Amino acid sequence: MAAKLSLLNELIVQDILLAKAAALKLDVAQADLDTAYANAKKNLTDEAFQQELTRRSLTAADMREELRRELLTQKVIAQEIGPKIAVTEKEVADFFSANRAQFNLPEDAYHLAQIVVTPVREAQLANASGDDASTPQAAATKVQQIMERLKGGASFAELARNFSEDPESAPRGGDLGLIPLSAVKQAAPTLRDAVLQMTPGNARIVSQDGAHSIVFLVAKEVAGQRELPDVKQRIIDMLKARREQLLRAAYLATARTDADVVNYQARRVVESQGKVPAPEPAPTK
Repeated sequence: MAAKLSLLNELIVQDILLAKAAALKLDVAQADLDTAYANAKKNLTDEAFQQELTRRSLTAADMREELRRELLTQKVIAQEIGPKIAVTEKEVADFFSANRAQFNLPEDAYHLAQIVVTPVREAQLANASGDDASTPQAAATKVQQIMERLKGGASFAELARNFSEDPESAPRGGDLGLIPLSAVKQAAPTLRDAVLQMTPGNARIVSQDGAHSIVFLVAKEVAGQRELPDVKQRIIDMLKARREQLLRAAYLATARTDADVVNYQARRVVESQGKVPAPEPAPTK
């Protein structure tokens, strides 16, 4: 029931954004939808893809509609928040001056990001959707679904903010910053080997004791001092990401507050004092 409430909340927010898309007269181009659909099938044979659709009780049309809704909500966020995110030259220079030592690497390093999924309830959860796997089976299913969305072209940072169960990195889009090569080599063998064998822009699932991490290699960095021109774009991207994170959270909270929504399922759970309410009787003809 907790998982259902989490999914229901995600669908409510999505429907609010779709209503905003209609008001803004936004739509998804057929070519963009075709590309997203092709990406979702990219690493699967036609037979394997059909089996996956069957497992999820979806048709090809359902899949395309799911992708259309996701792309459309992304367009709303991009249009409503994107123009408000600006970073000045002075802000970039000030950040570099205050953090110059951060850009002097004593050894090679890996810029990593992660999405964490565990098989137990988290004491503290900081992802945007409230989604929290609570069993080994739920965790395994969740991490595979996230990987499918990544293969379909979804943003890693967006998925981390929405679904990662790590309270520290989820609000940052899963970003772990630069990890020195020596630290990578001291990590658990499965994690170490995954990072050392990956190329930038790729992700792998690393599993241990029922918990899973989707590790994403953003970039590899060689040792040495970076000057402002070398790291200017990285600083701009980081400052923009921080601002986008804040604006996005505020925008979604405002949209939810302004919408007239009644969550009857949540109300029934409250009225049942936390017990799983019995299913409502089917309507009679």
